This record gives sequence, structure tokens and C-alpha cells, in this order.
Amino acid sequence: MASYTYPTAAPVGDLTPAQIQTLLGNQSVIARRIADITKLGFVGDYLLSQRLVANGGGVFYETGESAFAPEASAVVAPGSEYPNVLLPEGVIAGAAVQKRGLGTDITDEKIKQRGMAVVTGALTKLGNTVIRDVDQLAMAVVAAKVTSTFASPAGTWDTAGKIVRALEAARQNRADMGMGYDLSTVVLSPDDWAAVLEILVDKNAFPRENGNPVVTGNLPREAFGFTFVTTPYYTGNPLLIDRDQLGGMADESLDSPDWSSYGGSNVEAQRERGTGKDKWIVRARRVTVPIVLEPLAGVTITGTGL
Repeated sequence: MASYTYPTAAPVGDLTPAQIQTLLGNQSVIARRIADITKLGFVGDYLLSQRLVANGGGVFYETGESAFAPEASAVVAPGSEYPNVLLPEGVIAGAAVQKRGLGTDITDEKIKQRGMAVVTGALTKLGNTVIRDVDQLAMAVVAAKVTSTFASPAGTWDTAGKIVRALEAARQNRADMGMGYDLSTVVLSPDDWAAVLEILVDKNAFPRENGNPVVTGNLPREAFGFTFVTTPYYTGNPLLIDRDQLGGMADESLDSPDWSSYGGSNVEAQRERGTGKDKWIVRARRVTVPIVLEPLAGVTITGTGL
């Protein structure tokens, strides 16, 4: 009796030019590949964590809302009614979305000569470019909207203790405003993060467990109850934010029949055969706008010496 192994094993070895042509002819496969490339790439999505929906080319939103009701809760006697309060509304603002995208050609000659590498390279470059351009816009909006500052009470950051003291003081300063902010994410430029990491490593501030970020190299990194994030698209002083309340990315679906996305990704892909030109054209795009809902959910820390 014949035996069978489930599931069927995936093909081993390089794809043939014919198989690559079949792959490029499948829109969903291209959309899935773009989604995989960009899934963890957007720092803007991480820092502006709320997911907003834009329609008609823009989005309206409220800013400046308090996290608390205007009146305290009351003691309610058995059988009595609960007091009702009118919750104040924030200031109405609006923003227009931007459609950002680009495409490239993949010729039959390149597929024959270089195989799947040329397809993977093209999709990676398209995805990386969309990530870069959207993140540059998101960080520019954050830098422009978060204008409040807090002077480091410990002065120059040259020890782990001074870093933690400054971060905790800034967090408490914003919590004292009574608006429900909990600033726990630190945004640093790559140079500043390198300087902070050097201090934390030299002072043995990290644990020795396997989860030590120095060992794993993973981003974001956790230390002393704060999350450290770095991006080349932010160059200012250390920024401390509450990413749950700071804002969000407002994406719009254009319902284009020849564009598709995969797995909830907001990056869409398109492919078409250049009839009579012996090539495929692949494209990537994102229709979005970054929005800072609560500018006071972030503060720039000055006087760190970084």
C-alpha cells in the first residue's frame, strides 16, 4: 500500500521562467508579497497607532478631548438613577489624504537571466520606497504638531539613572495635567539611540536574560518601563509620547478593481502585462494621511546633551 505525506511538500529549487511568469500573472500573489515586505516596516503606524478611515479624499477628526468626564462619579443609592453628564467635544479638524505610489518594469529578458531574484528585488524596492516616503511624512507631522518641551532635570544624559530620571519626570509632568496621558514611548534619532544604548550597556542597565535587547537586537526595545524606538526620519531631541493617544493613520480605500491588498495591509499592489512589450509592470501605493489627534500626548525633552 502506498503511503502519503501531508501536506504536500513545497517545490524545491529555483522557479523556472515559466513559473515566474505564472506568479506575476496572479494579482493576489503580488499583493501578498508586498504585504509581507511592508508588514512591520512603518514606524508611522507604530507611533500613530489609531487606525482611522478616510472617505472622499479626506477625514474629519476631533482633537483636544479629555480622557475623563467633566464631573466626578457619584454614590448611587439602591434603586436610584445614575447621574448623567454631558461629555465635552474636541475641536473639529480635517486633513486630506495623499495617494503615494510608484511602479517599475520587469522584462522577460530579466526574468530569463536572473530568475525570481529580479521580481523579489523589484517588489522590495517598491515596498521600501513607500515605507520611507510615508514614514517621512508621518514623522514630519509629529515633529510639527508636538511643540511642548520639558527640560531634563538631571541635565546631560551620561548615566542610566539620569536618563530614567528625566523620562519619569516628563511622564509625571504630563500625567499631572489630568488628561489621562501615559507617556512611555521614547523616539530617538539613530545617533541619539546609539549614544543611549552605549550608556545603558556600559552601565549594565540591561538584564542578563535571553530577552536582553542587546542580545536579540529586536526593535522596539524595552528598558525601565519605557519603549525605545529609533527612525532615520526623526532628527530632533528625544521625544516622549503616549502612542495610544497621540494620533493615527487615516487610510482610504479607492476600491480600484485592478489594485488589491492582502491580510489587512494598507499597501496596495497592482500588476499588468505590457502587451506587445515583453514585460510586466508592477506597482505599489498607499492612500493615507498621518494625523496627530492629541499634541499634548507627546513632549520633547531638551538639555540632554545628545
